[in-house]
Amino acid sequence: MTETPHDDGAGPSPGRISSRGPELVLAALLLGAAALVIVDSLRVGHRWASDGPQSGYFPFFIGLALAFSAGAVVVDVLRRWKALGEDTFLDATQARSVAAVLVPTALYLGSMHWVGLLAGSAVLIAWFMKRHGSFGWGLTALIALGVPTLVHLVFERAFLVLLPRGVWVEALLVRLGAG
Repeated sequence: MTETPHDDGAGPSPGRISSRGPELVLAALLLGAAALVIVDSLRVGHRWASDGPQSGYFPFFIGLALAFSAGAVVVDVLRRWKALGEDTFLDATQARSVAAVLVPTALYLGSMHWVGLLAGSAVLIAWFMKRHGSFGWGLTALIALGVPTLVHLVFERAFLVLLPRGVWVEALLVRLGAG
């Protein structure tokens, strides 16, 4: 059997991320979440009382199932450690594709306090339509303004559910006398 150029057990080739790290990180996050659920279930009561289940009864067992599943992932990754060194979780091209979606979405979420849901959504929709969809400005403007307008009409006008306006948008509306 001949060795492949990257079969030295040192992990994937440069520019690639092995599967083991992300799998272990996700398992650790799930174990942390399971621990929080279990501890809080113990705090509020996780037993069956005379009048039925206590508040933490079902969450306790869900936390145990989550902890068991995360533990199984850790055991599986450790069992397949050498084989996973060659598995590529993410290469440079895939990382750029993920960043092309992740970065604008993170900026959208981070800016929501200042610009609100509707204005931020209009900008995000326009960005994705122009950058990734290569749509013309007319259709982009129609969709980017139309979707938030429809959301506003449905939620704020029909259902009377206030959506986050954002500090800057709220100040602008107050200044215009519409807030």
